[in-house]
Amino acid sequence: MTKFPYLKQDFLASIVVFLVAVPLCVGVAVASGVPAELGLITGIVGGLVTGLMRGSSLQVSGPAAGLTVLVFEAVSQFGVATLGVIVLLAGLLQLAMGFLGIGRWFRAISVSVVEGMLCGIGLVIIAGQIYAAAGLKAPESGLGKIAGLPGMFADTLGSTEAMTSLAIGAGTIAVIVLWKKTPKAVQTMPGALAAVVLATAATLTFGLPVATVQVEGLLGVIQPPGAEAFGELANPAIWGTIIAFALIASAESLFSAAAVDRLHNGPRTEYNKEMIAQGAGNTLCGLLGALPMTAVIVRSSANVSAGAKTKASRVLHGVWLLLFAAAMPWALALIPIPALAGILVHAGWKLIPFRQITALWGTHKGEALILIVTAVSIVAVNMFEGVLIGLALSVVKTAWEASHIKLDIIDKGAGPIQAYLSGNATFLRLPKILDSLESLPQDRPVELDLSGLHHLDHACRTALENWAARHSATGTEPVKVTEPEEAPAEKVTVA
Repeated sequence: MTKFPYLKQDFLASIVVFLVAVPLCVGVAVASGVPAELGLITGIVGGLVTGLMRGSSLQVSGPAAGLTVLVFEAVSQFGVATLGVIVLLAGLLQLAMGFLGIGRWFRAISVSVVEGMLCGIGLVIIAGQIYAAAGLKAPESGLGKIAGLPGMFADTLGSTEAMTSLAIGAGTIAVIVLWKKTPKAVQTMPGALAAVVLATAATLTFGLPVATVQVEGLLGVIQPPGAEAFGELANPAIWGTIIAFALIASAESLFSAAAVDRLHNGPRTEYNKEMIAQGAGNTLCGLLGALPMTAVIVRSSANVSAGAKTKASRVLHGVWLLLFAAAMPWALALIPIPALAGILVHAGWKLIPFRQITALWGTHKGEALILIVTAVSIVAVNMFEGVLIGLALSVVKTAWEASHIKLDIIDKGAGPIQAYLSGNATFLRLPKILDSLESLPQDRPVELDLSGLHHLDHACRTALENWAARHSATGTEPVKVTEPEEAPAEKVTVA
């Protein structure tokens, strides 16, 4: 026991994580438009492969609700057979980023963009899964899903089967929400699993006419990508999807790692090694034709809360997933699809950062707008382009703030007019600076003091020199310019 001092804690935690992972793995797969078993395969790889590798010791990887929208779009556009190629190359890209030391740079991505990404994904998941809960086909676009909801509810009211299916989904959400109010002893079973068990029991007991999960068997769904699938790489559109998979999966995993680090006092995450672990897992998932993986905060926080101390808990959870998928595939065929839809509606709701939006709006309206625009762009266009729009806005905002400059004009009525520039003079604010300076009278001497500038770029320096050279009228003293003060050289002491 001295070799494994935390075996008991890790064993018990692995059971909890397994119970949390089963309905999520299956639900994400069904919502992504692929066989349910592929979600379990990704969960197994996340436990047995990524779980064994170095990086973040307590976070758990598997199929994530945050990638559901992107996977569904990819499957719709390129087909299930090509999914493996996309995931494989995304994994190789992650490995390259990890070995090149790019992992830690993901910590520099604007939190507003990431929160906006999750918010947009959450909205699309909720809208799409409401249709699934009613047993109806959802429109393809995010805006179409949201705009079609009133008509969907009207159609549901006219169909007993659709009403029954929607009731199962709504009941699943209610159980998950209310489960936290049950006694602690009851809560040892995760709310999502309890909701699925109750929905399945109700469907079987009353013979309800609702769709259930289609089962093909674990080995039957493993489809390594063939030559035809690799041939899709000639399509330029697929490369955007591959890059989106790699970047979004990496960002979600590394932000999850930062969140998990705040939940425990154990070893901190090694970001580049975690990127390599995620890349290795996705590379194998791609070779098996499975779903992409990310680190998942729901499973990770459950792992920490259950008392896990080492990576053994997440590896064991992969073992339990493998045994379940191999020994009890028939259990999947009993699960009602609206119950899985209810789980994902709840997961999508939790992705929407209501508190963060409110807090940002009160203190940093610019960041709040970036969050909102990113989310709306994802709903209106697609996830990849929505994230790019958010990142572009974030860069523009940062550049604008970095170019903050102040111009003070002092005119005492007699003597020279004094103009003081302070802050950062960049080309972004050059038009405003020149408008103010050109409005000064040309028949009065002007003193332009630049000593308060922290930064003066080449464009600004050239423009100010040209203005000073041509500003003064004939017979008036030329503009006197005081240059910015240079920072004193750092003193070096030689021992």
